[in-house]
Amino acid sequence: MTKAILTRLHFVLWVTTFLAWAPPARGSTVAIVWPPTACADVAQVLTLLRGELLSLGIEITVSERVAERDARETSSVAWLEAFAARGASAVIHANGDDVLEAIDVWIVKTAPRRFEVTHVAVESNTAKQPEMLVLRAVEALRAGLLQIDWAARRRHNEPNARPPTATPSAEGTADPARDAERLGLDLGAAAIFSLDGLGPAVLPTLNLGWVARPSVVLLASGAGFGSKATVATTAGNARVAQQYALLGARYRFRSARRLWPFLGFGVGVLRTLVEGQSGSGTAGQTLEQWSGLFDMSLGAGLRLHGRTYLTLAAHAQLADPYVAVHIVDRVGSTSGRPNLLLTLTVGAWL
Repeated sequence: MTKAILTRLHFVLWVTTFLAWAPPARGSTVAIVWPPTACADVAQVLTLLRGELLSLGIEITVSERVAERDARETSSVAWLEAFAARGASAVIHANGDDVLEAIDVWIVKTAPRRFEVTHVAVESNTAKQPEMLVLRAVEALRAGLLQIDWAARRRHNEPNARPPTATPSAEGTADPARDAERLGLDLGAAAIFSLDGLGPAVLPTLNLGWVARPSVVLLASGAGFGSKATVATTAGNARVAQQYALLGARYRFRSARRLWPFLGFGVGVLRTLVEGQSGSGTAGQTLEQWSGLFDMSLGAGLRLHGRTYLTLAAHAQLADPYVAVHIVDRVGSTSGRPNLLLTLTVGAWL
C-alpha cells in the first residue's frame, strides 16, 4: 500500500515539475491515431493521454488506424503528410491491436518539411504502466514542440541577411524626401521668336513653383531684360524688346520618377517695346504695348543630384492684342500670334 502511494506521488510530482518547467504549447494541434478496437488497458492509456493534452491547451483530433495498413505503409511519410496538411503539429501513433506495444510520437518539422519520431515502448516491469507510458509520451511531445518554438523564435530574432532596400514610392504614398519638395526656384534662359518675321532673342527667365499636390505645381514665371529681336527691311530697321510675367500651373506625370514629363499653362501680361530706325541711321518712333498673354507648354524635368533638377520645355504664347511692327507704310513683322519659346532652367527645392 505504501509503495503504491509513493509511486503515485512520484508520478504526480514528475508531471507537476515537467509542466511547470516547460512553456505552454497552446495553439498546437495533435492528431492521435489509435487502433480501431482497443482493450481496457489501451482505452485507459487513450483516456489519460487525451486528458493530459487537453489540460495543456492542445487541440486534439482522434482517428482510427486503418486495420489493413501494413508495416510498409506505416513506415512511409504519406499518411503523415495527410495529417500535416490539415495543420497537425504532431501525430501520436499507437502500435499494437489487442495489446499496446509502443507509442510513436511524430513531430512535424517545417522549413524544410520533415518528420522526427520518438519511440516510447511499453516497459512491462514498470509500476503504474499506463500513467508512466502517457507521461513519457507527453514528455517527448512537449520536447518536440519546444524545439519547434525555439527554432521559430530564432528565425524571428535573426537580423535580415540583406538590409531592406528603398523602393520608389508611388504617387500618393508617404515619402519624406518627396514631402520636402514644396517650394522650387528655377533659373534659366528662354529663346523667343515669332512665326511672322521677328528674329530670335534670348531672355533670362525665373520660375517660382509651389507643390500643391505631388503631380500639380503652381507656378509664377517671368522673363525679360535680355537681347532684342531685330526686324530689317529696305525702308528701315526696328529692335523689339519683350518681357512677360505669368501665373499658372504645371501637371507632372510620374512625378516620383527621375524623369517626369509635364504639361503647363499660364496667363499673364506681355510688354513689347519697339524702337524704330530709318534707313539713313536716324532714330525712329518708339512704341510700348501691353497685351494679355496666354501660355501653353510641354516639357520634361530631370532629377539631378540631391534636391536639384533640370527642365526643358517648348511654349506657345498668344498675345491680345498682338503687336505689328510697321516700318514706313508696311508691316515688317508681328509678335504674339503666336510667339514660340524654348526654355531651359536649372532649379532646386528649397
